[in-house]
Amino acid sequence: MEDRELHKRIANLVAEERELEESHIGSRITPEQERRLGEVREALDQSWDLLRQRRARREFNQDVASTGTRPAEVVEHYQQ
Repeated sequence: MEDRELHKRIANLVAEERELEESHIGSRITPEQERRLGEVREALDQSWDLLRQRRARREFNQDVASTGTRPAEVVEHYQQ
C-alpha cells in the first residue's frame, strides 16, 4: 500500500469514527455501532502504526516494502 492510499484510508476511518460517535448523540449506542466503532478504532491504530513504520524506515534509508500491519493486540497496547 502506498502512503497516499494509507492517508486516504486513515481519512475514511476518521470520518467513519466521527459519524459513528455523532450518530447516537441523545440516544444510546447500539451494540452493532459499538462493535463497529471498536473495529474502526483498531484499524486506525494499525494504519497510523504502519505509516509510522514506513516513515521511520525511510528516515534511516531502509526498505519500506518490508513493513506490514501489526496485529491489533500489539498496537492497542502501546504506551502513548
